[in-house]
Parts: sequence; C-alpha cells; structure tokens
Amino acid sequence: MSTRKTVLLLVVVLFAVPAWSKVFVRWTQPVPPPAKRLGVHELAIPWTADALSLSQGAARQGYRVYAEVAIGDASSAAKAAAKVGFAGIIVNSGDSQPDQIDQALRKLRSAYPRLLFLILNPNGKQPQMRGTLIVKRNGVLEATSPTAQPWLDTNLALVRLERAFRPAQTPLYSFAWELTDSLQQQHGPDVKDYALAVAEAGAFDADLVLSLHESLETGMAQNNPGAWAVWDQVKSYLRFSPQHPERRLDPEANVGVVTDDDAASYEPINLLARHNIALRVLRPADLSPRGLEGVDVVVVFSALEKLKAETVTDFAKKGGVAVLVGSQRSLARQSDSGQSAQPVRLSEQSVSYAVGKGRMIELSEPVTDPESFAQDIRRLIDHHKIRISLWNALTTVAVLYRPTGTPRRIVELLNYAEEPLQVQVQVKGSFRSIRFESPEQGCCESLKPTVRDGFTEFVVPSLNVAGRVYLQPESAAPESSRR
Repeated sequence: MSTRKTVLLLVVVLFAVPAWSKVFVRWTQPVPPPAKRLGVHELAIPWTADALSLSQGAARQGYRVYAEVAIGDASSAAKAAAKVGFAGIIVNSGDSQPDQIDQALRKLRSAYPRLLFLILNPNGKQPQMRGTLIVKRNGVLEATSPTAQPWLDTNLALVRLERAFRPAQTPLYSFAWELTDSLQQQHGPDVKDYALAVAEAGAFDADLVLSLHESLETGMAQNNPGAWAVWDQVKSYLRFSPQHPERRLDPEANVGVVTDDDAASYEPINLLARHNIALRVLRPADLSPRGLEGVDVVVVFSALEKLKAETVTDFAKKGGVAVLVGSQRSLARQSDSGQSAQPVRLSEQSVSYAVGKGRMIELSEPVTDPESFAQDIRRLIDHHKIRISLWNALTTVAVLYRPTGTPRRIVELLNYAEEPLQVQVQVKGSFRSIRFESPEQGCCESLKPTVRDGFTEFVVPSLNVAGRVYLQPESAAPESSRR
C-alpha cells in the first residue's frame, strides 16, 4: 500500500502546474555571459548553423540550453541536440495545425526521452498601453475617442487558451517588439518594457521566450557597462516573478468560456480579461459540471454534442446564466414543467429564455464589439459574487489566485501605464491580513483591510509595474513562515 501511495504522490508532483514562471532568453551572440551574471538559467538558441557550437559554450557558462526550431526541423534538431547535451527542444508552432504538432512530438518524445520538448506560441503581443481602441460596427472600423478607456495589449487571453488546449504544458509564448521610432529602433526597448514583459508572464503563470534587442545582447556579450546597467534593473523583475511560496495556484473564475475556435473567441476573451473579469477557458470536450463549479456565467462559442449541451442546460437550471454565441436555437427551450419557455427579446440579435432557476441568452451573430460584450457579461454577474474588482485603475490588470486547498488568496497586479499608480482593490471574502510586495520594495508592506458585506477592500498605495498581494484570514499562518 505504501508503494502505491508513493507512486501516486510522484505522479501528482510530476503533473502539478508549478506556481512560478520561467523566462528563456533568446540568445544569438557567440559567447553568452555567465548564467549567474545574466540572472537566467535557460537560453533559447535559434536553430542555425552555429547553434551546436553556441550551445556548448553556453553550457560551460552554466545554462540549460534549448534549441528553438520550426516543426519541420524538429526531428533533425533533436537528433543533433541529443548528442551534444541540449536540455530540450522548443518547437515554434507557427501556422502548423495542433494535431500535426502533437503527432510529431509524440514520436520525438518516444525517440529522445532525455530531451524536453516544449511548444512555443509565437503570436504573443508586446505588453503595452495604447491610446485608442479599434472596434468594428456594421462592417466599419471605428476608433474610440482619446478620452475613452485606454487600450491595453496583454497576453492573458493567449495564456488562458494555451492552458485549455495544452493542459500538459505550462503556456509558453513569445512576441516581437514594436519599435516605432528611430531611437527605439537603434537602442531597443527601455527597462520598463522588458520589466513589464517579464512581470506579465509571471503574473499569468506562464513561461516566456524573451527576445533581446541587438544592442542590448551585443552590449552584454561585450561586457558593456551601459548594457549591464539596463539589464541589472530588469533582473529585479526576473527575481520577483518566480517568488510564489505556493506549489500550485488555481485562478479564480466568475465566467466559463467554452470554445474550440480561437479566431471567433479570442477578442471577446481578451476583453473579458482586460476588464478584470475572472474567467476560465474550457474546450468542448472538457466541459463538465465540475469544470463549471464556482462559475456564474458560461459563454459558449462552440457547437456542442448532446451530452455537453445538457451540461450547459443543467448549469442554467441551477441558477446560472448561459450565453450562446452564434446560436440559432436554444439548447433547451422547455421549462421544468415541460411547457415552452417564452422568449424575451433583448435586442435585434439576442433573446433570453428562462430555464429553471436561471436563463439562457442567445446571440444570433458572432461578437462584433468585444468591448460592449465584456461589459454586458459583467452586468450578468450578481455584484455580490464578483471575485475581484478594481477602482482608479484603468491601466491595471489583476489576476486572483487561490493556493490549492487553502482559504488564502494571492492577487497579481500589472500596471501597463508603467507610471506609479494608487489602486483600490475589492476581493470576495473576509481577510484580516493584507501584505504587498513588489520588485522595487521587496516583501512586504502591510495594508489596511476594510471588511464589509462579504468583501475585503484595500488600497495599494503605489503600483509601479508589478506587485503581488497576499490575503489571509485570521486563522491562516503568515506566508513568511512558509518560505
């Protein structure tokens, strides 16, 4: 019996999602600095003619080296990498179909069991704040007023989709820098741009392949003091991002999103996340009552088979709200008594049906205005059930986590304006100890909680780029005792 328990524990540990992120620095120069100096232990080396010799030099400097390859080169790269001691292969998914990648990697993992194979999504965005939002109304693109809510480019939607569609791997993504003026093109991103990119991956519990501008990478390779002055500031964010004291974190969710079509659902998910609406993405095949536990609204973008449709209907009957996007007929238009439910027309494209204790809303067309859609979804959630809310924080994204099996909460905060900002936060639940840490100030500053009507409110006095808040009930032991 003890042997079986040991094996079971080992399996759980192996497949648990770690509660910290990892940054792979993409490196192209002949000789990298020592890993301790760079503050990173993983290098992603593009698969070129020089990759093998570069990897050997990097390994001597203390790095775990990964070859970054296109799917078509994965087999030849793995054969060569296995001989010279690469830690793994990062496969750039590009435009390849998921089934094609999965099939190729199954064969490679079997052939090279000592190599770690990771799938990279190269379609991330540079984390940043933009001044306007572009929306499509009646087939016409319109720009919002400069006084409207600022538009943020974040990777939270991408991470949530990656987590749903590749559950066996921590989401791994990269992005290309948008260098708009001649000064940026010459010198590259500034410190806060790099810092926000690193902090975002950590806050979203994802891994990042980070590209360095040529001037910074060359400068560090040549031991240029100016280049190291920039990177040494970024290193405080590299140290901060993986500092979670918990082994596993579960994101809180008010909304479940069911999708198998990234193109149709990406922008609505993006805006839900942008409005700090806690969400969980589910593939249709993974839709189950357990997957909808704790969720107040489920948004369905995909056609469902009968059993999965019944899961959504049962969810609504128990008091939930189901939003069916692009649906022409309801999953269930019968009330509990068997009589046809009477539709209530909400707009030209939407109708609502009572179903048991809840209701279903049908949208006859795809979402064309994700901004309005996100606001509508938020209004469907009983305000007494909203897990997290922010005030005076139009440029801030928050993610609320529950450490597995505990009553505590952790809030990750990101300020995309990259200027110090005071943020008011409200979290569902009663918490008596609020502690704030940041890359600049370390851990931890005690914040004053106000508990009312089942919520805890507090103010973060100054959020620069990133911060982390620990919330504990009176009975919970302080986080510092676990470190």
